[in-house]
Amino acid sequence: MRNFTYPAMLTRDSKAGGFIITFRDLPEAITQAEDMTEARLQGADCLEEAIAGRLKLEESIPEPSKARKGELPISVPALMAAKAAIHLAMKEAKISKTDLAKRLKCDEKEIRRLLDPRHKSKIERIEAALEALGKHLIVGYRAA
Repeated sequence: MRNFTYPAMLTRDSKAGGFIITFRDLPEAITQAEDMTEARLQGADCLEEAIAGRLKLEESIPEPSKARKGELPISVPALMAAKAAIHLAMKEAKISKTDLAKRLKCDEKEIRRLLDPRHKSKIERIEAALEALGKHLIVGYRAA
């Protein structure tokens, strides 16, 4: 089962105060926060932007590493994680947007929208796309 929760390293910012947040799995993801509460929010936003950039460029999305001592697990927001799951499942199956559109009996434009990080896709269509790729979307939760 693939998840989209990445370990974040929080480093005290001695000059500006607060924390600098980095993700070793996604080196382009760097942000800052004033406190731990804000670190979770800013970290999730930063991860969302990093994943969105990779989707736009059709780049790989790394598997999250296991958190090390002192790292904070931060999850990609649900809709972006679901879009990333479609992207990964398509790459794994080696099928194109056109092929997936045929499987779903829809226009390729709909598949482009499902993969568009800025489009507010319906979860039912994301589930259908993943099912057509032989995958199943699982939603869960954990304590903050």
